[in-house]
Amino acid sequence: MTDYTELSTREAYGKALVELGVNNNSIIVLDADLSRSTMTKYFAQAYPDRFIECGLGEQNMISIAAGLASCGKVPFASTFAVFASSRCFDQVRMCIAQPKANVKVVATHGGITVGEDGSSHQAIEDLALYCSLPNFNVIAPADSIETVEAIKTAVSTKGPFYVRLGRSKTPLVYPKGCNFKLGKADLLKDGHDATIIATGIMTYMALQAAVSLGSAGISCRVLNMSTLKPIDQQAILDAAAHTGAIVTAEEHLLHGGLGSMVAQVLSCNLPVPMNSLGINDVYCKSGKPDELLEIHGLTSANIEVAVKDVINRKSRV
Repeated sequence: MTDYTELSTREAYGKALVELGVNNNSIIVLDADLSRSTMTKYFAQAYPDRFIECGLGEQNMISIAAGLASCGKVPFASTFAVFASSRCFDQVRMCIAQPKANVKVVATHGGITVGEDGSSHQAIEDLALYCSLPNFNVIAPADSIETVEAIKTAVSTKGPFYVRLGRSKTPLVYPKGCNFKLGKADLLKDGHDATIIATGIMTYMALQAAVSLGSAGISCRVLNMSTLKPIDQQAILDAAAHTGAIVTAEEHLLHGGLGSMVAQVLSCNLPVPMNSLGINDVYCKSGKPDELLEIHGLTSANIEVAVKDVINRKSRV
């Protein structure tokens, strides 16, 4: 049995596919000349007759995956997140979203933590693009453990999925396993002064910030919003009602991402003071992942500042 605690999210994905493929002959994996990076290479080695190398043709890969789904297969189409979202968006829209095809698009190298590959390979619009598509389920797991559960859910749940994974190994949010449920936020820590809602790699930083704030007498609730679509509206409203202040954190553009979706839920139902941390309408530079996160204000220290600010604003309402 694979020890997923020692893996990056993309490695966990590759290993999970192999284990799931043992008892499910319907799983077909496609890649666009990046299997060594997306880690679908493990599936290709284990089941070469169920792996399709599409070459540098992401649009074609999506169309093939849709065709396989129409024949009763469960296709997983993988490439970098920047290509899975931007390069083949029309095919995703027409061939997967509109007919509700049972295709699982699992993209690695999401966000700015791609690092030195630079802005051409940093997917910062992908979540907004996929969340804009009717019928899609959109997930950004917090760590390798949750990644495995998300992939299992994608296999057993009919319909289109987009799962965003990272390049580097990330700290564990769930060292002892998790109970992933599609469309449900996970309450990682309770609190009454403010709520931090995070997704993807920012979830671990949200927990760090909450612990640090706790030592200063500030009680923070932390929600892991790994499912962005369908988003857990009830968890957002409960957090607003019980803590009265919200901070969101995401490795994505502020436009159209987690912060935008949470703000929409709150503005229509229960407006409270809110801050959002994300990438502020710019493309990023090449650099080391930690350096880029700091440049764009995506650290636990930045979350702490945002929480203190939103609590101060709450007291003036």
